[in-house]
Amino acid sequence: MSSSEASGAGPRRRAQRRKALAWILVPPASLVLAGCGFQLRGAAQLPFESLYASFAPSSAIGGDFRRMVRVLGGTRLVDRPEDAQVRLDPLYELREKEIVGFSSTGRPREYQLRLRFSFKLTDIAKGVELIPATEILLRREITTTDTQLVAKEQEEALLYREMQTDMVQQLLRRLAALKR
Repeated sequence: MSSSEASGAGPRRRAQRRKALAWILVPPASLVLAGCGFQLRGAAQLPFESLYASFAPSSAIGGDFRRMVRVLGGTRLVDRPEDAQVRLDPLYELREKEIVGFSSTGRPREYQLRLRFSFKLTDIAKGVELIPATEILLRREITTTDTQLVAKEQEEALLYREMQTDMVQQLLRRLAALKR
């Protein structure tokens, strides 16, 4: 037997052992994961049949929220509060930009972008606040340079858009978690 044949046999055997070990360990591992209750977070199902959301017509969060509720199905958006089980009242939505770092020349170098949204949810029939005034606050950091102003403005707009989408998802999860 030459040395080249002997050197090829070892790696082949190790590969075969690894495959056999994988066939032995994978089924029990998958059973453990299935048994622990792990599952991917699915779409939030709202616990009420009809909803009135009093977002301003110009509200970007309101537009995304309405679109997501329609996509989810199960909850009907109504145009009049009298026709709804619950009423979602946005109290405010604010975009903020604060300087958090300066360059050695004293120019703003780093900003913190914030999106604040406050709301309350009321059961119309009972006149009871199901969720009292609550604020959701999202933050993102962005650095800037004097040479890339246009690109950084586009990045800022993209970050606000991403925060807005995240805000709607968080709002839907909070509404879905409500026990009625």
